[in-house]
Amino acid sequence: MKQPELGMKVSELRQEKGMTQENLAEICEISTRTVQRIESGEVDPRLFTLNTLGEVLEFDFTAGDLENETLWLAALHLSSTLSIVLIPLLIWSWKKKQSYKVDRHGRDVLNFQITITILLFVSVLCLMLAPVALIVRDASNPPPIGSPSLGVLEIMVIGATIPLFLIGLFTFYQGIKNTIRVLSDKPYYYPLSIKFVK
Repeated sequence: MKQPELGMKVSELRQEKGMTQENLAEICEISTRTVQRIESGEVDPRLFTLNTLGEVLEFDFTAGDLENETLWLAALHLSSTLSIVLIPLLIWSWKKKQSYKVDRHGRDVLNFQITITILLFVSVLCLMLAPVALIVRDASNPPPIGSPSLGVLEIMVIGATIPLFLIGLFTFYQGIKNTIRVLSDKPYYYPLSIKFVK
């Protein structure tokens, strides 16, 4: 792993463990200034320092950089078009220790996918409950003979599928847009994401 990703990963892991830069420096027997310079991306640490940081933070910083990192990032973002959490979860779980970018992008894609899955679940639940409520209501108050063939129930079922279509279209658009942005080495963004995976 190279700078600046190395420094960002050290900072992230240190904060996850609730350590200050001073704590980390003391445990690793290096100066606080060295930790600060590593985290800011100013220096590439020596192999001994990297191994020590890896032991304390429980991460292998000496592993080689991930081959085809951009391809894995594109696969992560492209998988979000399918609204299936399992695919980005597998990619992220398999490659997160090999690349800081795959780890960070994977978390963002997973958060978006989990948010969309919950939104789809709620939409389907509403789609199922609305007709049931109308059926119960119509059972107690039957429509008059000769009423139009397309009733409120049918209109609600048709109308309730529109949000599902719009959610699918939005998810597909976000996946394609962010895949193109990652391949162009531009920043990506997933709106409406709730941070479930931190």
